[in-house]
Amino acid sequence: MNGSAYFQKRCTLGIILMLGCMISAFAQNRPDALRAFREGDYLRSVAICQAEIADNPNNLESHVVISWSLIALNRLDEARMYALASRRISRYDTRITLSLGEISYLQGLNDEAVRHFREYINRVPEGTMMGRVYYLLGETYIRLGLFRHADIALTTAVHWLPGNAAWWTRLAYAREGAGDLHEAVAAYERALDLSFQYGDAQRGLERVRRTLAGR
Repeated sequence: MNGSAYFQKRCTLGIILMLGCMISAFAQNRPDALRAFREGDYLRSVAICQAEIADNPNNLESHVVISWSLIALNRLDEARMYALASRRISRYDTRITLSLGEISYLQGLNDEAVRHFREYINRVPEGTMMGRVYYLLGETYIRLGLFRHADIALTTAVHWLPGNAAWWTRLAYAREGAGDLHEAVAAYERALDLSFQYGDAQRGLERVRRTLAGR
């Protein structure tokens, strides 16, 4: 190899190494929207995602994370806009399905919330979010006056997360609404076993016992 070729090869290698270092440094210094979200800095997460989306309108991850951050900020109309845009990018991403379910629930769009939650359950029957999804589904059924449906959903929720006194109380309330008073007593008592001063469970248990005593 002559001197000129050797020098050219060395320069090329040097440029490649320099670019590699620059890319590595850029990756390390690049703002992380998901990290900001996890740290509770939702406004920063939104700002990072907006910049990423401006750079690449089809950036699915940015659309997903900005939806989560906007939900946390209770900016639900904006969250819905980005979630629907996400769905146009990836129709069957279950993170989007769950976000739309939660947005619909928070906006009081109950039938729509049920549809999204059930779609999520069908697609991810063993997902890590199943307890929360079934809880929100149960709450939505309570709003709709479908207490037996709510019983089934909330029973499944406490199966996934048995130590949540608030969820056991809502299960008891659903059973109370369905007229299954003895089962309601059992659920209220379970809530109080977990949190003996939980006011909603105490009041619910007293209310059901008075009803049973008056029969």
